[in-house]
Formats: sequence, structure tokens, C-alpha cells
Amino acid sequence: MSLECKKVFIKSKDRVLVDICFKIEKSLALVGESGSGKSLTLKALLGLIPSSLHYEVDCSAPFELKRGESVSFVPQNPFTALSPLTKIKDQFFHNEAGEFLKMVKLDSEILKRFPPELSGGQLQRVVIAMAISTDPKLILLDEPTTALDLKTTKSILKLLKNLQNELNFSMLFVTHDIDSAKELCEDIVVLKNGKVVEEGKMQEVLKKPKNPYTKALIEAGFSNKEFRK
Repeated sequence: MSLECKKVFIKSKDRVLVDICFKIEKSLALVGESGSGKSLTLKALLGLIPSSLHYEVDCSAPFELKRGESVSFVPQNPFTALSPLTKIKDQFFHNEAGEFLKMVKLDSEILKRFPPELSGGQLQRVVIAMAISTDPKLILLDEPTTALDLKTTKSILKLLKNLQNELNFSMLFVTHDIDSAKELCEDIVVLKNGKVVEEGKMQEVLKKPKNPYTKALIEAGFSNKEFRK
């Protein structure tokens, strides 16, 4: 299901932080260096912008943009996403939690355990299971593999792609990691200083980037290291 954001605008008292538009068809990567506005954009879609900032969001979709129902969120760090003192089963808001754990390749026995007893990869799978349990139309991913090693990152990206094909949701993937973006998404938007400097089909942009900033971002390495000026 497509989502068209005609305007995402965020400003502080003295300057504009984000002023962009974009369209999510199936899977869109929002890529840029630290401070480019990608995470702020995601927070605006979730309604999580601090009161010190002014923001406007104008998006249209064949579903209501409501977190916890049609929209799910997978945060950057699975270690802080869950309460460490509460068993996994008591953090699931769904009666069939075990079925969703099976969908992310985890045993339902994990429901009896506490988050600190799980690995980072297991925790991120739990968070993804929670995200899909609401039957979302859109999943927002805020650098969900940053805290994971390379092998686990690849398995999480493969899992997300398989789940998308099975459940038919759209994805907005916020990341600084071009390699992960390439693995997961069909389209890409490159941000710099809160502005779109390049957008298009992932393979086309990677093969023939038009903007020098995009070219530098790609040449920075296809690695997990964040690109900086």
C-alpha cells in the first residue's frame, strides 16, 4: 500500500530542520549522514517531535496513520525497546504472541524469559513480532540493525523482506547504511541538511548517482560505519 507524504516540515526557532516530500510504494530507504533529518522525519510521522519544535505533516494513504494499529515502529536499539524487568509475554499486546514469534523464527518458550536473557538478534526479532502483531499497513524502521553484528544484520534484513512479502505491508527504512538499504528497499531518498538531494529506484541511484553528495555517500564504503563530512 502506497503512502504519499506531500509535506514533512520541521523547524526550530531559528532554522528549518526538515522540508521534504516523498512517496512510499513498497519499501523506501531514507538515507543520509547524522543530522540530515532522517530520524526527525520518522519521529514526525509518529507524532513524537518535542514541543520545542514546530512541525507539519501532510500525508495521504488508503489507511489511517495511527501508531499501534495501521502503523508499527521498530526502534534502533532492541536492548532499550523492552522493559528489562518484565517477561516477554507481559509485553505483548496480543493473545497469540507465540504465533507471531514463530513467524520471526523464535520458539514460544521465549515468552517466559526476560529481555536481558536474550541476545540482540533475538530481542530485535521479538520487537519485529510485536510490530507485525497489529497487522500494520506500514512499518517504520529506525536503523534497526545498528546494534547488531553483520551476520545477525543480514538475517534480520532477510526476515523483514520475507515478512513483507507474506503480510503485504510497506516499509520506511531510516538508515545511514547503504548496504542494508540496498538489501531491503526498492527505492531510496537521500537527505542532506533536511532536504532531498536525490531520489529514485535503488539500483539506478546506486549505479549512476547524480548528486556529488550521494556519490560520496556510496563511495564511503557499503559498510556499517556512518558517513560523515
